[in-house]
Amino acid sequence: MKNDCPCSSIRIIGLGNFMRGDDAVGLLAATRLRQEVGDRAEVIEAEMAGVDIVELMKGARVAILIDAARSGQSPGIIHRLDASSGPIGVQMFPHSSHALGLSEALELARVMGVLPETVIVYGVEAGNMESGQPLSPPVANALDDVVDRIVQECKVCRA
Repeated sequence: MKNDCPCSSIRIIGLGNFMRGDDAVGLLAATRLRQEVGDRAEVIEAEMAGVDIVELMKGARVAILIDAARSGQSPGIIHRLDASSGPIGVQMFPHSSHALGLSEALELARVMGVLPETVIVYGVEAGNMESGQPLSPPVANALDDVVDRIVQECKVCRA
């Protein structure tokens, strides 16, 4: 779902799958951020986006992406990765419900020359990604924190 605000310099893209427990964290963060950032950023909920991530980032100066991460750390841990100058590595996002993983989509955008000047990825360490489950308690707790961090990030990016 796309927000048609006039601001295209900062684009926030929440990724995931609403039907797979903690995999919904990026989408839920985007829903909350739409209310928090108003017209300071364009906010997109991209369920199971895959290669569409490349197209969704086009034209933005700053892209902030939020997705569930699976690096083996404790659920609810928030990772902030700067993908602006180099790969973030597939080890952080190895299991994707998308046709193309986040790491691969970012590298495709880099090769195509359409990667925004600044790309920040927030990965929230997932626990339960079973179909039909709600967010696990640690990830639900991390949701507020990641939203707050991104609101602050938008203030810095606009300065």
